[in-house]
Amino acid sequence: MTLLNVPVRTLTQEETTLGEILAGRAALVVNVASRCGLTPQYEGLVRLHRRYAERGFTVVGVPCNQFMGQEPGTAEEILEFCSTTYGVDFPLLEKTDVNGENRHPLYRELTAFPDADGEAGDVQWNFEKFLLDAEGRVVARFRPRVEPEDPAVIEAIEKVLG
Repeated sequence: MTLLNVPVRTLTQEETTLGEILAGRAALVVNVASRCGLTPQYEGLVRLHRRYAERGFTVVGVPCNQFMGQEPGTAEEILEFCSTTYGVDFPLLEKTDVNGENRHPLYRELTAFPDADGEAGDVQWNFEKFLLDAEGRVVARFRPRVEPEDPAVIEAIEKVLG
């Protein structure tokens, strides 16, 4: 199974696959939360999505409530918060476990990829970022405190988009 074949459900409960959502685009997959000190990273994620959309790039947000209950809302509340507070216009998946025995298959694959220090394994916190190329391969991993518009993220996106 490749990442593109992984079944996922959107925040609006549509059954699909990551490949159908990406439709041949590169992506930054990010576990997100509405009540986290890092939540303002949504601003940078929205800017990245808009800046590179025409070049075949998207952000995919994955709400997760595993880190101190910082995403407690319903799907409707998450959608409302994201759209009205940050103008999120990139795809959002359903609330998902990214660690532990109920880890979603998407994150079983993503967390096998190491970060810049060579460390794979569990997602450390909200807003951990995985960059996928257009074929659905993980090409970079950025830990939560790396801002979406950090030069390392921009450089990796530019490289993927050619």
